[in-house]
Amino acid sequence: MGHTYGPMTIVIRQGMSKRQIDVQLKKLKMRRKRKQAPPDIRQFAGTITLKEDPMVIQQRMRDEW
Repeated sequence: MGHTYGPMTIVIRQGMSKRQIDVQLKKLKMRRKRKQAPPDIRQFAGTITLKEDPMVIQQRMRDEW
């Protein structure tokens, strides 16, 4: 069961009990939770090197409005 084959499809047929439908929906929700990993924000850590004074950059950007 550890394989991922793409989007999961749930078929709800006429005559299925509420319990059967709930079980299918629970499986779908569990799969969605497993798939989503928290974003790795470490990629944004660090510093930037500017070639200009930050106030000059800010003023130029404001002048564009």
